[in-house]
Amino acid sequence: MGYAPRGLAEKRYLMTPGPTPVPPQVLAAMALPIVHHRSPDFKPTYKRCLERLKEVYRTDGDVLLYTASGTAGLESVVANLTSPGDRVVVVSAGYFGERWAQIAETYGCDLDHIRYEWGEAPSADDLAARLAELGGASAVLVTQSETSTGVVADVRALAAAAKDAGSLVGVDAISSLGAIPCETDEWGLDSVVSGSQKALMSPPGLATVSVSAAAWEHGAKATAPRFYLDWERTRNAQEQLDAAFTPAVSIVIGLNIALKLILERGLDATFEEHVRLGRACREGVKAMGLELFSPDDDSSAVVTTVRVPDPVDGTQLLLDLRDRFGITLAPGQGPLKGKVFRIGHIGFFDVFDITTALAGIELSLAEAGADIERGVAVTRALETYEHQPA
Repeated sequence: MGYAPRGLAEKRYLMTPGPTPVPPQVLAAMALPIVHHRSPDFKPTYKRCLERLKEVYRTDGDVLLYTASGTAGLESVVANLTSPGDRVVVVSAGYFGERWAQIAETYGCDLDHIRYEWGEAPSADDLAARLAELGGASAVLVTQSETSTGVVADVRALAAAAKDAGSLVGVDAISSLGAIPCETDEWGLDSVVSGSQKALMSPPGLATVSVSAAAWEHGAKATAPRFYLDWERTRNAQEQLDAAFTPAVSIVIGLNIALKLILERGLDATFEEHVRLGRACREGVKAMGLELFSPDDDSSAVVTTVRVPDPVDGTQLLLDLRDRFGITLAPGQGPLKGKVFRIGHIGFFDVFDITTALAGIELSLAEAGADIERGVAVTRALETYEHQPA
């Protein structure tokens, strides 16, 4: 007997790589009465949140906080580090790498675009060769976790190649910060961008941007226009425990609690848990007989991307999962639209979230006529999670 549609499910499971589920402690803190952002009620929270961000970024430098989406953080990097006509190299292998390129072009940069097929992993050797051919570049912009494909780039190696050529390094770590290692200072990353709604377990609405000493020095000479995204304006305000513009007070309060939870658990323990969840998800997917699009290794700790099997309509599959079982997965983007679906497992997730998603996928695919192995995905995922390799 099939599963009859029952309208929107009462219980919801958000399994996307952003936004992600928010812990109850964070939601409770955000439900408190609104306080004024320049009052003694808010300033200690603001100070602690900024301090905790530096711990998660693993930097002794500045971390700036904007009420904006992660894309605004990316734009701030270009706005503060470039002048019209500056050569900027963008390394892209998916939807969000392409966004770096669009921003650089919008600001009048001389763009050199190292473009890979979606699903490929960028190569530091390719970057080094291109920079040598060009005679260097003002900045190199890379994406750590390309959530459109599930590929995680080796940012450490890419940054080393860029620094050897004398370039500043900007990193999109919107979905990776707090989920996988991103050593801002140790790897020489000049500006790292993240967002509140990914592994930082908070609602959408805040962008965070680290700035190195070299980036500050270079930015003082850059001439691209900026106002709201002006790093100097924001830093000056933050030094007074103020904000250059009205912040999203409730989200800052929530983010402060989320960062506390992450740091109490420990970053290394958090990274390892994401690896374990990624392994469990991949093994469950493969047990059904489905084909992975994202790499089948521990670099895929942020999102698992799965090819939609014939004869299933990928768009309808996700609608069925959402409307009948309350499970929200992420669709494919760009050329992958309708061809893949994406299971996020960063932030406030555990293995039972993974098994719920796998069970729903199995039910929906079977009803859609896919030839899959029944009743094995959940068991395989649990076994994988429990029995980790030494």
